[in-house]
Amino acid sequence: MPERSTYAPTHPLGCHRPRISDRTVGLVLVLDQIAVDGSVTKAPGGGEVAGRSPVDRGKQSLKRSGMTDGYGIPLGRVLAGANHHGSPPLAPTLDRLDDLGPLPDDITVHLDAGYDSDKTRAELAARSLIRRAWTTHRWENRPRRRP
Repeated sequence: MPERSTYAPTHPLGCHRPRISDRTVGLVLVLDQIAVDGSVTKAPGGGEVAGRSPVDRGKQSLKRSGMTDGYGIPLGRVLAGANHHGSPPLAPTLDRLDDLGPLPDDITVHLDAGYDSDKTRAELAARSLIRRAWTTHRWENRPRRRP
């Protein structure tokens, strides 16, 4: 690499911040804590994976299954039709972990209650992933409403 000056030479006073070395800049991912969740977004142009939205009067929509690390940095996203349940895109979303290189031995996957099924448990067990945080209130011990 060519040698660079410490400060931006184009500034008339030379008072910009010092340059950061090109080799120093890096990103630290917290891969032992992974969060996966889905959301429904509009798809007015349609597309190959768009489907009828169950919450928007049947208009074309997408379901996005996203995965983030422990700091909330996006790691991957998979698109599916909005007319499908949120748990089938879990396997393709977790497949995005393979692109990240070496992974920690124990990875905790945080999911919401929509993923609480035997199929999801089997998928996580097959990958040796630890499931966590299905929901804050289980159905048996949920807070009672007063009339």
